[in-house]
Amino acid sequence: MGKKRNDKTFEIALSGISCAIAAGALALGILSGWLVATGYLIGIIALMLPLSKQFFKGGLLAYLGTVILAVVLGAAVKFWDLVPFAMFFGLHPLLNALQIRFKVNRWLALAIKAVWFDCTLIAGYFLIYVIGGASLPEPVEAVITGWRLYVIIFTAGSVLFFIYDYLIFKIQILVNKLVFRIKK
Repeated sequence: MGKKRNDKTFEIALSGISCAIAAGALALGILSGWLVATGYLIGIIALMLPLSKQFFKGGLLAYLGTVILAVVLGAAVKFWDLVPFAMFFGLHPLLNALQIRFKVNRWLALAIKAVWFDCTLIAGYFLIYVIGGASLPEPVEAVITGWRLYVIIFTAGSVLFFIYDYLIFKIQILVNKLVFRIKK
């Protein structure tokens, strides 16, 4: 019973550290305006910490806490910058860990995640350019009007996602090695 209790304590601690780092990085990135991508990357890597020990419940709770804390810490002012993280980037490491745990076919999972990523890009486009009122340069807007927008997002977005997914799996391996050294 002592070993199981220590595992629960370690899960709570690792998830709490993960949540704190991710929420702080996201809030700082979103509020600064020009560190959004850095905040996303640090948040994604931080959310990998509990998953390295297969603490799936802790990983999910760290993700939920991260999104809530990021909003409380100031991201509510620019919520559209947090939406892609909440829709995709924050959940992606958890889905990858579950894919490995339950041995889901990698090509099926890759196809599903690519469509999910592309839908996130479309939602981001609508939030920023349609609802938010931002405008694109005229030559770019002339090219991506109508159905061409979806073709561009589903082709270029899928190619970018394949590279992103590969790199995230490699980063998860590095995080697993780091956390293994912390507690053997």
